[in-house]
Amino acid sequence: MAVTKEAVQGILKKYGRSNLDTGSSEIQIALLTNRILDLTGHFATHKKDKHGVRGLMKAVNQRRKLLNYLKKTDQTRYETVIKSLEIRK
Repeated sequence: MAVTKEAVQGILKKYGRSNLDTGSSEIQIALLTNRILDLTGHFATHKKDKHGVRGLMKAVNQRRKLLNYLKKTDQTRYETVIKSLEIRK
């Protein structure tokens, strides 16, 4: 199921630096995490959806690249995103 407009607005309010911020690394990581969790739930019921697994892998790799970039540029923002999204424990 696609991410709803209300969920996107909630993510923008929670992780955005300002009202107009829609493309910062934190927001992109949060949106990708939401999509990854949604797709993971989808694959629990649709085990034979092999084409959808490709989309999941693309989302995971994109999130990994954004996390690496954020870790390289600003360590404190990286750590807050990791803790708030509970990505790595």
